[in-house]
Amino acid sequence: MITRREAVPFAFVAEADSFRSNVTPPPRERLRPSELAGRTLIGLTVVAGLVGSLLFGMPALGTDHSPARQAQSEASQGR
Repeated sequence: MITRREAVPFAFVAEADSFRSNVTPPPRERLRPSELAGRTLIGLTVVAGLVGSLLFGMPALGTDHSPARQAQSEASQGR
């Protein structure tokens, strides 16, 4: 394998630090109270949905109930 030593053709990449702009970006606008309340409510709704799905889903993930036992107990109650 032959390697050639050449100068980097894109020398400006190496000198990029010297060309940084001294212009500062404008300050971020503050959120209005209504926007802040809306984002908070959306976040709370998402979190409540996740917590609710865990609460309702945990019994379905349990291994202590078998479908056969439930079917027999429902049939025995109907008599």
